Formats: sequence, structure tokens, C-alpha cells
Amino acid sequence: MRNPSFHYVYDLVSSRIFLAGFFSWFLAQFLKMVIDYGRGKTRGSRDMVAVFIWKTGGMPSSHSALVTGLATAIGFSQGGSSPLFVLSLFYGGLIIRDALGVRRASGLQAQALNRLGRELSQKMDIPFLPVKEVSGHTLSEVCVGALLGFVIATGFILL
Repeated sequence: MRNPSFHYVYDLVSSRIFLAGFFSWFLAQFLKMVIDYGRGKTRGSRDMVAVFIWKTGGMPSSHSALVTGLATAIGFSQGGSSPLFVLSLFYGGLIIRDALGVRRASGLQAQALNRLGRELSQKMDIPFLPVKEVSGHTLSEVCVGALLGFVIATGFILL
């Protein structure tokens, strides 16, 4: 007798919708790693793995690739009027808006705080610990990520 847990996991990872979302994210992160390496931002396999697993921000947006890939796959497989597609569409819009707006704004604020902190530290001779600068996405990074997610999901569903 087959293990029911294995059956559920197998069904999940063999789902075209899951595969479309996963490979949209995977390819976006892989391209981000390659682009960073080409620009000289990473220097070895350890840096490249860190970029692949943890990096946010940069070209292309894996946030927009993932949610666009999922919404596209759900739309093609469930229909454009299905509640699941509508949910994924609005959820995707929220994630993209956050990646483009809120995260970018907080990253710019962190840069300004760090610049101000360094200046004060030098003038007043006090120690300064910089805050983490979380980078959001530019419009072009989001658009390329969304296009990537759409193309990958279309391929998984229609081919």
C-alpha cells in the first residue's frame, strides 16, 4: 500500500500549476545570479548560491515571476472567471505592488539613514551600525519578471 503523504506530495510537485510557479521563480533567481555574476557583484560559488537562495531585488523580479506564473497557470487551467484565478490575480497584484513600491521605498529610506548615520559618526566620532538595506524592484525588473512568469506558465500549461 502506498503512503498517503507521499501521494499528496507527488500530486503537488507534479501539478502543472506548481511546476509553472516553481520554475518561474527558479529561472528568475537563476538569471539574477547570472546577471550579478556578469556585473561582478558575486565572486564565487558561495556568493552565487547566496544570491540564488536569498537575494531580493535585482533583475528580474522573482516575486513578479512567481505570482504571474501562478496566476497565468491557474487562469489557463481553471478559467478566467474561476474564484481561484481571481484570488491569484489580486494576490499577485498585491505582491507586485509591494515589491515595486513599499519595499523599494523602505530600501531608499534605509540608504538615506545609513548615509546620515555615517556622516554623523564621522563628525561626532561615535560608532555607527548601519541598518539593512532591503532593495525593492524597479519597474523594468518587475515587468521582465512578470513576462518571464507568463511565458513559463504558458509553456507548462499549453505544451
